[in-house]
Amino acid sequence: METIFTKIRDGEIPSTKLHQDDVCFVILDINPVNKGHLLVITNEPYKTLGDCPDDTLAHLMTITKRAEAKLRGTLGCKATNIVINNGSESGQEVPHLHIHVIPRYQGDKKDIRLSKEQYSEGEMEALGKRLEF
Repeated sequence: METIFTKIRDGEIPSTKLHQDDVCFVILDINPVNKGHLLVITNEPYKTLGDCPDDTLAHLMTITKRAEAKLRGTLGCKATNIVINNGSESGQEVPHLHIHVIPRYQGDKKDIRLSKEQYSEGEMEALGKRLEF
């Protein structure tokens, strides 16, 4: 399956590539939450986390960790958001697995926190039993 990310990977669409290996590549996001916002993208167009082999996921997290350290060291950000939008209902715009690494600064006024719900009496325990693995 061809995606915008496979076109970027293949050089058909210009990007600022920061890393590339046999498993993934890293680019600067063209619509960053904050400048320095990176995307760690699988070379193969796996749609979601569930479609991706475990060894590939492990490698992605290793590269994400390196990218996050580079942001902290180079940009001096004190925090980051590491985000995977996993399926269109979660906000995934490109059906090709990628990890956002977003530098964060005190007072940057970027709110990407999740909204919160409350469980009713006993609901958490019941759901917990259904979700055990």
